[in-house]
Amino acid sequence: MWMWCVPHPKKPNRTLVLLDTQGLGDVEKGDNQNDSWIFALAILLSSTFVYNSMGTINQQAMDQLHYVTELTDRVRARSSPDVDGVEDSADFVSFFPDFVWTLRDFSLDLKADGESITADEYLENSLKLKKGTSPKDKTFNLPRLCIRKFFPKKKCFIFDWPIHRKKLGQLEELCDDELDSEFVQ
Repeated sequence: MWMWCVPHPKKPNRTLVLLDTQGLGDVEKGDNQNDSWIFALAILLSSTFVYNSMGTINQQAMDQLHYVTELTDRVRARSSPDVDGVEDSADFVSFFPDFVWTLRDFSLDLKADGESITADEYLENSLKLKKGTSPKDKTFNLPRLCIRKFFPKKKCFIFDWPIHRKKLGQLEELCDDELDSEFVQ
């Protein structure tokens, strides 16, 4: 875990503490328990939790976020579990930060039913639950249900590719004016 302390850009006499944790699912560790604990610690230490992933929000991206389904095992609060096993109390949710999902190298047009939508609407659409009670439906819904319940405030930011894929290897040597203008903005 890396930590930086900088003056808060909008609140004088306040310090902004930035934490950066390792990515989830490191193949060299071979132990997901470490990821689960780091995820829980990052949640408890943050006022805003930024989850960074590549591409679109699809089932694989949701599966990567399965750590959110383990939070009730890692974080104890005075509450009783509801019917589906997901903690649902003000005490429990009060520990949780705002949730920001950033999508790098995003390539879709933001549309739903032929209409343009915002990145936040895209996130909300991605968190819709499937109707049904089959084990497959429950597996599909669990991470979505947890994100919806644990993080009342959610935001999504999308970032286009910074430059054509073939030039990504030269990214550190390029100037801003050589990058995609929308990415720079």
